[in-house]
Amino acid sequence: MENAAITFGARDDKKALEENPVFAPKFDANGLIPAVAMDAESKEPLMLAYMNEESLKKTLELGEAVYYSRSRQEIWHKGATSGHVQKVKEIRTDCDQDALIVYVEQHGAGACHTGRNSCFYRVVDVEKGTDPTALSFNDADRTFDPAAVYGK
Repeated sequence: MENAAITFGARDDKKALEENPVFAPKFDANGLIPAVAMDAESKEPLMLAYMNEESLKKTLELGEAVYYSRSRQEIWHKGATSGHVQKVKEIRTDCDQDALIVYVEQHGAGACHTGRNSCFYRVVDVEKGTDPTALSFNDADRTFDPAAVYGK
């Protein structure tokens, strides 16, 4: 389906929004919606990114994750530079359709620009009696060299 042909549902009826099978994403004041990319098989989180209307439509059109880079202020087709493409298997939205979970098949060595499989490679220790500001690594190993991939 071509990007221009994709139209989202209306957001004028809260009950209909919550109960009808119509995709009507709510973009924030900056025109963005958070999208958590998760591995479709393992259900492990890979990354958090944002989509705008254009990138969400492009994602639906291509079947690959396309985000909006807040730092670069531009559309970002995941894997365009690295080759680490995310094939979309399923998109879920929450009850008021202001957040997305994008289940993907991650191609390439990893999802994180630091060279790891996931951007969520550290854990906050929440057990009583420990330092709640200390982080431990749950996945410290790099799966690729970011300098070789991104040239930085």
